[in-house]
Amino acid sequence: MSLDINTKVLKKNAFRITKKRGLTAVRIRVPGGHLKANLLIKIQEIADKYGNGTVHLTTRQGFEIPDINMNMIPEINRLIQPIIEELDINQESKEKGYSAAGTRNISACIGNNVCPFANYNTSEFAEKIEKEIFPNDYHVKVALTGCPNDCMKVRMHDFGIIGMTEPQYNKERCVSCGACVEVCKKKSIGALKSENFKVLRDEEKCIGCGECVGKCPTNAWTRSLDKYYKLVIMGRTGKKNPRLAEDFVNWIDEESIIKIIKNTYDYIDKYIDKDAPGGKEHIGYIVDRTGYQEFKKWALKDVNLGEKAKVKENIYWK
Repeated sequence: MSLDINTKVLKKNAFRITKKRGLTAVRIRVPGGHLKANLLIKIQEIADKYGNGTVHLTTRQGFEIPDINMNMIPEINRLIQPIIEELDINQESKEKGYSAAGTRNISACIGNNVCPFANYNTSEFAEKIEKEIFPNDYHVKVALTGCPNDCMKVRMHDFGIIGMTEPQYNKERCVSCGACVEVCKKKSIGALKSENFKVLRDEEKCIGCGECVGKCPTNAWTRSLDKYYKLVIMGRTGKKNPRLAEDFVNWIDEESIIKIIKNTYDYIDKYIDKDAPGGKEHIGYIVDRTGYQEFKKWALKDVNLGEKAKVKENIYWK
């Protein structure tokens, strides 16, 4: 077979360059990490017939099917089309699968559909972000976690979205048992205290975790109807200067987060090093080069933050 393969086109079309001559691996996005079980059967059929019978579950909650003959790429694209449509993934062309070179799969913890600690539907929000920013060739990683426990390790991503809630207190239901104060002290930040047979919450100290809500036996504490989030930015791993993301905006709303992420693509387009290896430069290094204030100016352009939102004046990554 001919090995005159355009590797840039191959990778953009969701196929990987592998160590085995003439063989590739197809990658399948699963925004938010949630899919219907029937799609697993389709993935198995492709792996058994065209791969080596195995499937790799990626760190970003997608699937990778290895050992596919490169000549079969058009056929594989045809077979994964029902999966793409079921997952409602944006495409440039239905005949060519979908592009995958840049923006990584939006990953998420299981969220409040299952987890009692989660403050929002993580998969639903992940899918909404995916529709707004994919496909795009820039290397950006976004991850969502339902609460400050951060099971998704979102502080290792360019954008980490942490679920918050503003606990609502009904003193008429409170029996002064002290359970909320105790759990906040032991499992959270110690933002609650008892005074004159009622509980006081330090609004400046509270991180919106919702531990008090889960522990209260009388439902004196409930989650707020309005959804809030903590947006953390520019965490990274890699070969040099790995670091955790730092808080950017606390008590931010959903639409503002989406606008900030979209604005960031304009910022990257303006400042990316065109001569970087492979035409890629990690966004964190762009921020390091231009400075946080310049990034903040671009990120917050035309963003209408709610009155509770608090933006960090300065960020100094460790």
